[in-house]
Formats: sequence, structure tokens, C-alpha cells
Amino acid sequence: MTTDDPPREWGRTLLRAGLIVCAFAALVLFSAVLARLTLTPSHASEGVATANMRPGASLRQYAEDYTFLAAAKQAGGNLLLGVPFGVLLPVLVPRSMRLLRVIVLTVVVMALVELAQGAIVAGRAFDVDDVILNTTGALIGYVLLGRRLGRAWRRRRGEAEPAEPATGRSGLLTGRLKGRRRPVPPRR
Repeated sequence: MTTDDPPREWGRTLLRAGLIVCAFAALVLFSAVLARLTLTPSHASEGVATANMRPGASLRQYAEDYTFLAAAKQAGGNLLLGVPFGVLLPVLVPRSMRLLRVIVLTVVVMALVELAQGAIVAGRAFDVDDVILNTTGALIGYVLLGRRLGRAWRRRRGEAEPAEPATGRSGLLTGRLKGRRRPVPPRR
């Protein structure tokens, strides 16, 4: 049998379709968990929840006022909420500037969630530290798993890796041009 046999291609197609369905189900489940954790009212905090626009203020409060377990739960939960972005986004976004896109998309989505919390949910407020922790979680997910998953996904789909950046016509940048490197001239 060769690799071009129809039964093998059908098997690969079914496997890919199954993986896509599982990824979509995981994304829906993650969205439901995210909404449940962040957009449900906290009646116990209605009188005390205030917006935090100063980076680090909530983290200091966790360290000073919370027990270790409560602080770890609060900070760790926010870190864990960002991890799926770092794992899933590299598969969804093009390779060029993937890390930057993961960071920007995570910041935008989490800032919108925090704004919605502060605007419409009783007992919840916007907290910039939550956005920072979520983004840090996305970076952790990207470094540990997302980058490799994105590469594997592209390889399996047969997408070519992007070429290195082209050099300028003046040759002042280091880059590959017809297989050889040009040196960067010294600064004056």
C-alpha cells in the first residue's frame, strides 16, 4: 500500500475532523467555564468590590490580607484562565508574529471580560492585575505547549514555514540572501 491510498486518506481526514471537533468542544467548554467564573454575581463582595487600575495593587493585597491558600487560589486561578489562549491561539493565528498576537489577543479578550465584569455584574469590578495574570498564563501556555502545537499543526497541514525576513537593498541588515549572510556595518 502507498500513502496515496484512498482508505488511508479517509482515515487522516476523519482524524483531522475529529481533532477539530474536539478542539471546538474544548473552546466552547472553556468559554462556558470562563463565563461562569467571571460573569456570575458575587453578592458577598457587592459593597467592597472596587476597580483596580494600579498594576500590582491586588497582588499586594493578596500577599498582605489573604491566607496563602486564598492568595494562591486567586492568583493561580487567573493564571490558569489565560493558559488556553496560549495553547489554542498559536494553532489559529499565522506563524508570523505569533507570540505578539497571542499577547495582544489575550489582553484584548481579558480586558473586555474585566470591563463586562465591572459594568454589568454585581459584586465584581475591573482589575488590571487579573488581565496581567491572565496574559502571563497565556505566555506560560504558549511556551510550554502552544508553540509546539502550532508548529505541528502547520506541518501536518503542509504549510511551509515562512521565509526569513528579506534584507534591504542597501544590505545594511543581516539576513539570508541567496544562501549567504551579509554583515551588519559598524555604527558610526
